Amino acid sequence: MTALGTPSTPSVAIVGCGFGGIAAAVKLRRAGISNVTILEKEAGIGGTWWLNRYPGAEVDVASHLYSYAFARHEWTRTHARQDELQRYLEMVVDRYGLRAHLRLGTEVKVARWDDSTNTYELVLADGSAERFDALVSAVGFLNVPRYPEWPGMERFSGHMFHTARWPRDVDLAGKRVGLVGTGSTAAQVLPAIAPIAGRVTLFQREPGWILPKGDRDLSAEERVRLARPIEYRRERLRRLWQIERGQLFGALHRPGTKINQLREEQCRAYIGSVFANRPDLAKLVTPEYPFPGKRPVQSSDFYPALLRENVDLVACAVTSVTEHGLLDAHGVEHELDVVILATGFRTTDYLSTLEVRGRRGLRLQDVWSGEPAAFLGITVPGFPNFFILYGPNTNGGEIVTHLVAQAGYAARSIRRLRRQRVQTLEVRQSAYRIYNALLQKTMRGTAWEVSNNYYKSASGRVVTQWPFGSIVYRSMTRLLRPVAERVR
Repeated sequence: MTALGTPSTPSVAIVGCGFGGIAAAVKLRRAGISNVTILEKEAGIGGTWWLNRYPGAEVDVASHLYSYAFARHEWTRTHARQDELQRYLEMVVDRYGLRAHLRLGTEVKVARWDDSTNTYELVLADGSAERFDALVSAVGFLNVPRYPEWPGMERFSGHMFHTARWPRDVDLAGKRVGLVGTGSTAAQVLPAIAPIAGRVTLFQREPGWILPKGDRDLSAEERVRLARPIEYRRERLRRLWQIERGQLFGALHRPGTKINQLREEQCRAYIGSVFANRPDLAKLVTPEYPFPGKRPVQSSDFYPALLRENVDLVACAVTSVTEHGLLDAHGVEHELDVVILATGFRTTDYLSTLEVRGRRGLRLQDVWSGEPAAFLGITVPGFPNFFILYGPNTNGGEIVTHLVAQAGYAARSIRRLRRQRVQTLEVRQSAYRIYNALLQKTMRGTAWEVSNNYYKSASGRVVTQWPFGSIVYRSMTRLLRPVAERVR
């Protein structure tokens, strides 16, 4: 393989080394862009899979799909757990020779465009600065924890932490544990800790729609079969179609459509089957909003965990923290030794950890003013040679497929800098405006609009979701870029 780092190509900085950053490095290499530096602020690669090491952490999408098409792997489970995903990413970095161009423990604080040199000046946490011709942000989307603002948090005498910052030395054996939240993370944590803890109190502000995941270890025969390239690809396509068939034209997200009604009926049937003898719990876990107003949860063991004798469900919000526990909205104090916050992330604060300034020193956060938007979620007018992975309105469909498509978009654009001997490129204002207007129009009538979720900005505008699945999105990244992009 050709070594990275020849000076004849544009210099590119990739900020972040999770699934997105690794995909960007590989795509740039394949496009002939060899002068690449990957800057990762953590001590290891993996992004969300480096940070989220809580018990039960595993992917919701089938392993053979939640991976790169260009890097096959012999998966051991239908849905890989955190440690296997981490090993997979380490393997990809080594296979494609990226390790020598990776700088761990290097945090980028500011990226500032310089019109006089047509470069980005990156200011690092240690105060040093470096310049690059192009910048790819792969800092992620679900990476900045959202902490509650409960009165009295500083008074709690026990141990309190967020799931994305799980302490390596925490001991839950025999403890009274409070778990706050009932999203995808809590649905994985509860079954993992309930057999260990003395008692678990689960605080549910609002239930989610849940379907069984069907996760299991693959048999030896299955692993042999799926190790064959043709069978591997067939499994990827089969799994992709399982996701795409409901999202292809956005019908899944619209109440009243056939596929939407079918999924909600499946969720209700699942509740009925698990809680046949507990109608009280069945009522508490049944949402009152339409499917899939919040992110649907896939779990085969969350509902059964609620039936354990040492698990209590509190179906109301936490209002404050006392010295000895949590106070719920009904005024009941729950004495606890440990409080685990499965309270999600600051999802609409895109690039909150990276200050990006474009032409005339404009700060990206100021341009957005609380309403993040980008062309295909990737580029913004006034910010030349800058590409966002997992940007606004790209959550939905199969995310690794999205990230690879975005990485391909960036690589093709940066290759244009070299081939056409141009210095800058950015999306046209008209393309940016028309695209986002049409996109927001498609959000009307979705369950997302009428539900309490993490998809919306303060104004109620859906700023995180993509409604049409990965096939449509990937096609658009290829077809629209040439007509939307302006070079100078």
